[in-house]
This record gives sequence, C-alpha cells and structure tokens, in this order.
Amino acid sequence: MPENAQQPKPETGSAAASEPRDVPRALISLIEQEGLKIGDRLPPELELVRRLGFGRSTIRETLKTWESMGVVSRNKGAGTRLIAEISTNTLRVALTIKHEAESLLRMQQVRRPLEIESVRIATRSATPEQRRIINARAAELMAVFEAGEDWRPADHRFHNAVHDATGNPLFRQFIEQIQKAFHDIYETPFGKPHLGQDTIPLHRPLADAIIAGDEDKAAELTEMIIDMVCAETQKISEEHDG
Repeated sequence: MPENAQQPKPETGSAAASEPRDVPRALISLIEQEGLKIGDRLPPELELVRRLGFGRSTIRETLKTWESMGVVSRNKGAGTRLIAEISTNTLRVALTIKHEAESLLRMQQVRRPLEIESVRIATRSATPEQRRIINARAAELMAVFEAGEDWRPADHRFHNAVHDATGNPLFRQFIEQIQKAFHDIYETPFGKPHLGQDTIPLHRPLADAIIAGDEDKAAELTEMIIDMVCAETQKISEEHDG
C-alpha cells in the first residue's frame, strides 16, 4: 500500500478499539459473528484491516502469536485457518486446558536452556554490585511471598537482575519475548494467577548459590524450578483429562 494511501476504515459496528491489545478480542468477535469453526479459514489480512480498523502489521503480529500458541495455522497461499476453539467469555482467548498446557510446556522447553545458561554466566561473571542487587531482589521476593501478597512483579525483578548480571542483554530480551508470547494469549494459565508459587522458596537458595559463585548448584536449582512448573502444568492437564 502506498505511504500516502488512506488507511481502510472499519465497518460500522466493528469490534475494533483503539489499542493494539484489543486486536485479539476484535478478531474473536469477528470469528464468532461469522460462525467460524475449527478448520475454517479466516478472512485475508487486508479484509481484516478493513473490517476491524487496525493496522495490517498489528493484525499480523496477533496472528503470529496465535500461530505460536496453536490457535491458528498459517500457510502461504492457503491463508489462516482455525485449529482450536476460541471464546470471548472473559474477553480473552480461552483455549482448552489441553492447549494451555501444551503451550506452557513448549514455552518452558525453550526457556529452560536460556535460563540455565544465563544463571551459569551470571554466577561466573556478576560484579559485587550485581550480586548485591540479586541478594536484595531475592529478599524482596521472599518478603512479598511470605506476606501473602502478589509475588509475580518481585519474581520478575529477581530474574531480570540475574539476566542483567550475565552482561548479555539478549538473555533478558529473548526470555521476555517468550513469556510475552504466552501471556498475550493467557492472562492466567488454567485460571491460576499464581501458577508456580511453590517454586518461590527455591529462589532464596538460588540467589545464595549465585552470590557464592556455586555455578553447578545455581544451575541445578534453576532446573528444579522449571521442572516444578512443568510438573504442575502436567498434573493440571491430566486431572482435566480425567
């Protein structure tokens, strides 16, 4: 489309809103209005631009995220097809427990080697100031957790401190992108906002191992944390299947 061309206007009554984060719900509304089922093809991107009123790049990014989460399949020449049921019951993509579990396990599979390697490098390379920050972030995390408050922001800050201590910003960027791809689809996996909270007590000895320079212990604890999240995910999936 030429740069000076006008952006297609959304149809009257479109589900579009002004924020990119509203693209998923607008797409879901269109899918429901059209009565599309698994195996059906979505309208072409240019038609979605016209009907929803969002930019083509924004719609394309949402469809890429859906593809990575197993919601749609995209093939050049064949278009975009639904491969999972979706709903607007809670104004988010609501896939089945099975799909949520598979998506989270895939994310952890990619995240595992990145987290373990970042912990090893941080243990070897962290400066005294970075070790002090890691210790402070661990103390903050444990205090919030023991107080029964929402520990997720503190957990995020702790892991960011570890990633920063590697001296390689790509660790933090890649891991955040992986997590964002998942959370763009699932606000609360399985309806559990605190999935993985049983791993929080392990973060204190993890910080201690990094500070002490015990690379193998830090890597072992990191793997244990990821294993626990995967085991919890698998258990929820199996209970649902049963």
